[in-house]
Amino acid sequence: MKRVFIGIGLSIILLTTLACQFSAGQTTIPTPTVRSIPTYDAPSQTILIPGADPGDLHERDVVLTTLYENVNPGVVTIRNFSTTAGSEGSGFVFDTAGHIVTNYHVVKGADDLEVDFPSGFKTHAEVIGTDLDSDLAVLALKSLPDELKPLPLGDPAQIRVGQTVVAIGNPFGFSSTMTVGIISAKGRVLESLRLADGGNYFSAGDMIQTDAAINPGNSGGPLLNLSGEVIGVNRAIYTEAVNSYEEPVNSGVGFAVSVSIVRIVVPALIDQGYYDYPYIGITSREQMSLVEQEALGLSEYTGAYVLGVAANGPAAKAGIRAGSTPTKITGLYAGGDLIVAVDQQPVLVFGDMLTYLLTQKHPGDTVVLTILRAGERKEVSVTLAKRP
Repeated sequence: MKRVFIGIGLSIILLTTLACQFSAGQTTIPTPTVRSIPTYDAPSQTILIPGADPGDLHERDVVLTTLYENVNPGVVTIRNFSTTAGSEGSGFVFDTAGHIVTNYHVVKGADDLEVDFPSGFKTHAEVIGTDLDSDLAVLALKSLPDELKPLPLGDPAQIRVGQTVVAIGNPFGFSSTMTVGIISAKGRVLESLRLADGGNYFSAGDMIQTDAAINPGNSGGPLLNLSGEVIGVNRAIYTEAVNSYEEPVNSGVGFAVSVSIVRIVVPALIDQGYYDYPYIGITSREQMSLVEQEALGLSEYTGAYVLGVAANGPAAKAGIRAGSTPTKITGLYAGGDLIVAVDQQPVLVFGDMLTYLLTQKHPGDTVVLTILRAGERKEVSVTLAKRP
């Protein structure tokens, strides 16, 4: 999450008092008042959710409890003592060598990290690789517990909207917390944490949106399917509400880095400490409104409209055009190319193209863009560079 949780320790002390009267050489304890306890007659049948099969409910409980018991040993709490007040996040065991995956923003600027396991084992760790584009980081443990529980990665092709998912992490400092929800959407686009030329941020694509409760401290923890496989790394929440500590509060819109990105980025971070993303050099918007599309004079209503082209970038060298003619909407210019396909893969919104490039292509690869220019379809070859 973009706002890092600052750990708060809460303790509640319950005081039980016993009134005693003391006289010379004698202690008198008041006789307690005896109250009768009302009896409770259990209902003759179990109360169920209307239409629910008790066998199905029990089976769901078994799935979730078994998942938690199997997965939780591989989920860790990460404490960053490098900030003024200290901060906390989550992570998970990636392999038997003891590499831990988390978010970059959890360990940003860290020179003193602690990793705590549910078993009670604690150790120091160091950052060995970071990626600001995906907000991922990899840690190496200074010492290993007697038993490591690496979490398996899921198949990106099996991710479906509506699928039940589970998040396990450390929200508000409550370690080993499990929440349940569904995949609300996939292929979302967020800003990355890395600035591009001109002061804008590069885009982070292929994000999973979920309504599973994610809060400060969940950052870096796993988003799992019901097989206990990691399908995402919890990164951020969208909210307009904050609590009394000015921390963002869950609103049912959370985002996780897709396992498709994890699969290609994390091994590179372990091996060389960084990952080079393919770069095409255009600016677009996730989608246009009907009013905007009419102002642009577009004959098609799906695709990625080119708002800007980076000077000397791959798209510029290939002749891709941005809009330059003013429209009735301030700041929106007509005459740009509309990208409707990449390598014959349909592009309905900008996120479709971005996801394809990030998960299927590398710097130096050539892609063929199908564009709509002045009402005519054209195909343009673009050789990708690496993000500057």
